[in-house]
This record gives sequence, C-alpha cells and structure tokens, in this order.
Amino acid sequence: MAQIGIPSLILILVVALIIFGPSKLPEIGKAAGSSLKEFKNATKGIVDDESKEEKDK
Repeated sequence: MAQIGIPSLILILVVALIIFGPSKLPEIGKAAGSSLKEFKNATKGIVDDESKEEKDK
C-alpha cells in the first residue's frame, strides 16, 4: 500500500473543504475525533480482558 504524502493530504483537505464547506469541517473533525477515541477505549478494554484471562491461566 502506498504511503500518503503531503500533496495528497492537501488535495484531500481541499476536496473536503469544497464538498462540506468551511462551517461543517470543525463539526466533522470533532465527530471523527470522538469516534476514534471511543474506538480506542473499546479496543483497550478488549486487549485488557484478553491479557487478564491469560494471566489467570
């Protein structure tokens, strides 16, 4: 899989700005950030449960 470079990130940002507009971008960023935080917390709980089960054995 190819790495995403700076020009690609700039292009994606410009396209997102055109599609959603400048007023919606902060809301989208906040929603994406909270989704990632929730996913991280959920996966941390799964990993902790697995490591706890391994220690119990």
